[in-house]
Amino acid sequence: MPKKKIRTASGGRSAGGLVYSTDPDFKLPGLTEDDAETLEPSLQKLKIRLDTKHRAGKAVTLVEGFTGSTTDREDLGKKLKTFCGTGGSVKDGEIIVQGDNRDKLMQWMQKNGYRLTKKI
Repeated sequence: MPKKKIRTASGGRSAGGLVYSTDPDFKLPGLTEDDAETLEPSLQKLKIRLDTKHRAGKAVTLVEGFTGSTTDREDLGKKLKTFCGTGGSVKDGEIIVQGDNRDKLMQWMQKNGYRLTKKI
């Protein structure tokens, strides 16, 4: 059986320095999708807040506190961005919607059964 080659970077990256593997079934340990069970909307404790820091003065609305898998978080982010008619992203466990859309997001979440803890 031939040996599988694994090439590593000498910089210690987040993937443990791994750059390339010839094994088609190789999976990085610890870099799997977040398999947390998604809570029902009525059990979610979400926070909506406005943020302008490190964004060149542009305002964005952040939705924090979503408990669940990353795919469910991305789906919720897509629904919220579509409802508001703006862009945004899902990063670091936060849903980012461009602009000051706190009132729209509150309205959508209450309509769809989400429980909100704060609107800042």
